[in-house]
Amino acid sequence: MNRTEFIIATAIVLFVAFCMGWFANWLVHRFIRVPGSDVGELERLAQELHEAEETRDQAITYLQQREAELTNQISQTEAELAATMDGLREARYEAEQLRAHLEKMAGRAVG
Repeated sequence: MNRTEFIIATAIVLFVAFCMGWFANWLVHRFIRVPGSDVGELERLAQELHEAEETRDQAITYLQQREAELTNQISQTEAELAATMDGLREARYEAEQLRAHLEKMAGRAVG
């Protein structure tokens, strides 16, 4: 085999390899390709997903604010309850003092 034949044989082998690679690439893209209508559907789904994520974020923010408000309200209610219980305790003590004083006065009046 002389030099010219070797160059021609190498060129033919490289051309056949190129054609086989190109054909394989075309086949892969042909089967993997997303049809045009599906691209529109994917874009619509992506937009809906984005909107759903925004709605979720807004709901989380609202719930966090509401939780903070309710926690504050509970704290205020507990403070009011403690103050009311203290006032009731003092009123009971005063009522007991007045009963004791009345019984003492009634005992003097009888005796």
